[in-house]
Order: sequence, then C-alpha cells, then structure tokens
Amino acid sequence: MLDISPAFANLGTETAFEVLARANALKAAGKDIINLGIGQPDFKTPPHVVEAAAKALRDGHHGYTPANGIPELREAVVRDLHRRYGVTVDPGLVLIVPGGKVTMFFAIMMFGRPGVEIMYPNPGFPIYESTIRFSGATAVPIPLLEDKAFAFSADDVLSRITPKTRLIIINSPANPTGGVVPVIELEKLAAGLERHPNVAIMSDEIYGQLTYDNHKHATMLRFEHLRDRLILLDGWSKTYAMTGWRLGFGVWPKELFPIAEKLAINDHSCVNAAAQWAGIAALDGPQDAVHTMQRAFAERRKIVVDGLNKLPGWRCVSPGGAFYAFPNISGTGLDSKTMQTKLLEQANIATIAGTSFGAYGEGFLRLSYAADKRDIERALERIANLKV
Repeated sequence: MLDISPAFANLGTETAFEVLARANALKAAGKDIINLGIGQPDFKTPPHVVEAAAKALRDGHHGYTPANGIPELREAVVRDLHRRYGVTVDPGLVLIVPGGKVTMFFAIMMFGRPGVEIMYPNPGFPIYESTIRFSGATAVPIPLLEDKAFAFSADDVLSRITPKTRLIIINSPANPTGGVVPVIELEKLAAGLERHPNVAIMSDEIYGQLTYDNHKHATMLRFEHLRDRLILLDGWSKTYAMTGWRLGFGVWPKELFPIAEKLAINDHSCVNAAAQWAGIAALDGPQDAVHTMQRAFAERRKIVVDGLNKLPGWRCVSPGGAFYAFPNISGTGLDSKTMQTKLLEQANIATIAGTSFGAYGEGFLRLSYAADKRDIERALERIANLKV
C-alpha cells in the first residue's frame, strides 16, 4: 500500500462542485434540472474583456509572465482599488494568482501548523476550514447567526482570540449567507486588534461590488494600522462573470509578500498571459456590465426572498450582498442534507445543504440567485409543490 501523508485525511472539498456534477449527470439523462447550487453568474464575460484576451493572443503574448503578474495588471489593480475605496496600494505588494482560492491557501498555509489556532466564519466558504485542518492548525469557528443577519460582532470575534491565535479570516459580503458586516463592527474589530499585534487578518472581499439596499462594502484596507498584517483577497470571477478565467489577486503585507511570491513560483509559476490582459480590460474598461448584473441580482434576490418566506416551514433573511439566499428550513422538519437530496431527486432543483458550509449551517440551505429569473420562479413553484 502506498504511504500517503496523513494530512490528506483532513482535506475537505467544496460540495458545490459535487452537486454540479450530479445535476449535470441528471440533466444529461433528460431531467429538467434547475441549478441554484453553483456560485457562478449566469452572465457572459463582457465582450470587450473577451476581445482583450483574443488580442493578447494575436499580439503574441504566449509565454511566461512574471510570477507576481504583469506590471500593467498590478497597476490596474491599484487604480481600481483607489477608484472604489480611495485607498493607496503599492503595486509591488499585489500578487496576481489563478483564482481567489490561491490567496486563501497561501495565507492559511503560512500561519497554519499544529498547536496554533486560525479563526474562520461558520457557516462560511468550506475551503477555509478544509485548508486550516490540512495545515494542522485548530479551526476555531466564528458563528454567523441568523438573528444578526449573518454578520459577526467585533466583540464576539475579539473574545475568541487566544495566545494561540495566528490568523483571523473574515468574509464580507459573505458566501454562503450574503451577510454584510456593518462598518461600525469592522471599525471596532480594527481597533480591538491593536491589542493583538501578532494576529494576522485575511479579508476575503471577492463579493465587494455586489451589495444591495443600504448595505455598503467597506474594505479592510482602509485601516492603515493593520496593513503590516492584512492580506486582502479579491478577483474577477464574481464581479466580471469570469469564473472560468481563473484570475484573482492578493494584496500582501511587505513582510509576507516575498513568501507568497515564492509559493506562487513553486505552485503555478505564473498566471496565463491572455487572462491577465483581459483583467486589465475588465478593470479599466466600461463598468456597465457590472452594474447591469448587480441590478439583475437585486431583482432576483427580492423574488427569491419573498417567495421563500411564503413557503410553510421556511424563512429567509434578506441578504445584504453576494448572490446567495440562506433560508432557514428547520420548520419543515427536515435536516439540511435531506432537504438538498429531496429537492434534487424529487423536484429537480440543485441546492447546497447548509452543513456543507460548517456545523452552524445545519437547518439552512444555500440557493444561488445567479440564475435566470424564470428558472428561479419555476424553482419556487416546485418547492411549493414538494411533499415533505
């Protein structure tokens, strides 16, 4: 028998891809599947972005690029962050990577080891907990509760810090809940962290441009006193409907950047050239497609929330951001996994059980409203007719 490292027993997965594969198999077998499981915009990448990639290929950008990304893209990231938030970032601290997961993996592996603790949101993106456990660190959940609209309180986060804490992961707007942390809580957290100078922060802001109503995204980059231990995660996948392009970036503290760059060289060498030129076009070009998509999501969000709240045994907090609803289904008498299975097998609707996002997700279900409006309406009709 081959002797594989025992660390791999701690490595989890992302259920959304498993559900997607199952849904696609059922669709191929002739089932009329409505997919509300995968976190992927149903919009196409804007044409000017696609053309920028095609032009890059025609112009001969076929070779390796710098491990940290082409200078033109790093400068575009700096301009974009200043345009959106009014913050100034050194382009030498921007690391272009193939998707958002790379930044979180690098950050967690940097700090994770046996005997230390890493805090993460729960329910939260499943790769946080998976990678923490893979690193050997103890995963300490930050509970995100329905009665607080799935936003954390700074006092609660700060109270969970121990001498073993090395990294805190925050995600706002959040996957899977759509929760948005109020600015006042971020300010309290930033102030409280002054008492914990050895604790790093990774702020996952991949959904930062997808907020609704009076919810506004506030970047952690605004807190200058945290810059020497703050890792920002962002990218193009959600905002520009570029999930398949695999393009993301991290903004790293000066002390950590050389380590992250070495990891990039060891891991993937560099990001493909054409995608990087497309990334420049996305950031510097017209933003009409982003605004159109955001307005569409806002309309769909209302349809989903209103529809779910009319169902017996269901209730749904209106999400402040991202493109997910996270309804409470405990009133139906079914647990999360059973409801996920029943919806897929009996109603032909793909969703994700709340427990796929952590123990605090029991009793909940994630539905993506990054789907066609008519499909959402059809799904609500099917759920209403489901016999539980």
